Amino acid sequence: MQKKLIIAIDGYSSCGKSTFAKAIAKELNYIYIDSGAMYRAVTLYCLQKGYAGKGKPDLNGILTDLHNIHIGFVYNPDIMEFETFLNSGNVEREIRGSEVSSHVSLISQIAEVRFRMVELQRQIGFFKGIVMDGRDIGTVVFPDADIKIFMTASVDIRARRRYDEFVAKSMDADFGEIKKNIIARDIADENRDISPLRRADDAIVLDNSRMTVSEQMEWIREIIEKKLYGN
Repeated sequence: MQKKLIIAIDGYSSCGKSTFAKAIAKELNYIYIDSGAMYRAVTLYCLQKGYAGKGKPDLNGILTDLHNIHIGFVYNPDIMEFETFLNSGNVEREIRGSEVSSHVSLISQIAEVRFRMVELQRQIGFFKGIVMDGRDIGTVVFPDADIKIFMTASVDIRARRRYDEFVAKSMDADFGEIKKNIIARDIADENRDISPLRRADDAIVLDNSRMTVSEQMEWIREIIEKKLYGN
């Protein structure tokens, strides 16, 4: 039986990490773990329990209840995507809502929440056969991952991609504002106290500024083949 891998993908915002990770997982028939969705699921739980949503989060309530939070991913063949489950319930739609979006940053900054998410992420990855993207996957969550990719692209390219996404969804978009927000996000990710964005020493850098998803897949296939077969 072919051995299974853990593939960790880290990098800057708007680099297309999720799109790339999903494509790899689909091709290998692996589980795709959306680390951002996990923090959104925790936030949803906190909102449902009244620990968040009324100003400053109720830290005592959150810490007392953390052990009751269980998150997993289940493949939905109808949409050919993995969906997020919170305590056995499908919450994929709820976690994408504006209320969760407006509170997830505060909840994800809580050290104990991050520790719990890392614990759950490692549980999901115990049997390998996973692709996970985020900011600290190759450095904190899976430091022994079989393949570590660090994605980057120029700020202008990333801003243009985000701008095009907004336009495609008929949303108001200002390129200059988007670029400014991306730069601010980079600074925040690199300088946060807990699990800052870092490239693992053994990570392979992928600058996809001028690459299509198909070209990125050609690039990763060679890396995966060498890891699996030593060619």
